[in-house]
Amino acid sequence: MLRHYESLGLVQPSGRTGSGYREYSAEDIQRIFHIESLRSLGLSLREIGRALDDPDFTPSALVGDLIRQTRDRIAAETELLTQLRRIHAADPVGWEDVLQVVALLQALGSKSADARQRAVLSSGDEVTVPVEALVEAALSETEPNVAGALRWALARSDEVPLALLAEGLSSPVAAVRERAVQALVEMPGDEATAQLRDALANPDAVVRGYAALALGTCGVADAVPALIDMIVEGRNDTDAADALSVLANDTATADQIATRLVDRLADDTTKAPARGRLTQALADIPGTTASRALVELSHDEDRAVALTATYLLQLRDVG
Repeated sequence: MLRHYESLGLVQPSGRTGSGYREYSAEDIQRIFHIESLRSLGLSLREIGRALDDPDFTPSALVGDLIRQTRDRIAAETELLTQLRRIHAADPVGWEDVLQVVALLQALGSKSADARQRAVLSSGDEVTVPVEALVEAALSETEPNVAGALRWALARSDEVPLALLAEGLSSPVAAVRERAVQALVEMPGDEATAQLRDALANPDAVVRGYAALALGTCGVADAVPALIDMIVEGRNDTDAADALSVLANDTATADQIATRLVDRLADDTTKAPARGRLTQALADIPGTTASRALVELSHDEDRAVALTATYLLQLRDVG
């Protein structure tokens, strides 16, 4: 090593003994330690020579470059580690299986939407795409057809890490949160339902909406408040009203829904358009609570609300 440093001009011995051995002074030894210290930071020997011999050399730019290079190297190594873990999770029997998994993973990352979709639809025929790779792809996919195929593949997987999808619900990116809840909606099982129940408290209104619609159509009464919020805010209000009508098949839940709708109608902060939508939502809610509310609303000061309520009462009488 010292001979190599000497050949590069990094360090020169102060002298030689009579038998030809190199002699190094205290300053020489200090320079050698400086060289080794800079090497530990990732500097090349050429950069080290410049750093030690150029009096005008400023380290900040070079250290900044080293930081960027190190980050890039860590990112590349992390990506490789993820790739290896996914191949290992596929439990390949032979190298042919390894190559097939690699090909599928590469196809999932293709710039071609058709290639990505083919990779998803072909998974499971001979070799299964690691489910974590499917989750990552589902949370990042922007092409609707490919996204649908990914959700289909996740729904038919034997073991899906629902916690990974749930993590997507707290992403700082709104589009990722939406993709995560869309995937959870299509997942079967009680665990997915539990995740959707938790999503009813998500700060993102879009996430709450998807969860409420899915739970409502499955008869989960916890979705009622979120569904009514959707009607008030005018977000997928028709779908929300349909979900409420499904929940209203239970008599006790029907009275609860009607009471909540009436309370929102009486709230001074509820604007006219929202009151109209709330009145329309009473149409498919059976029971005396909803009927009494419509009778009162037929005399409402808001003419549009009164006419809507009167029309709905006529339909209920016909029924």
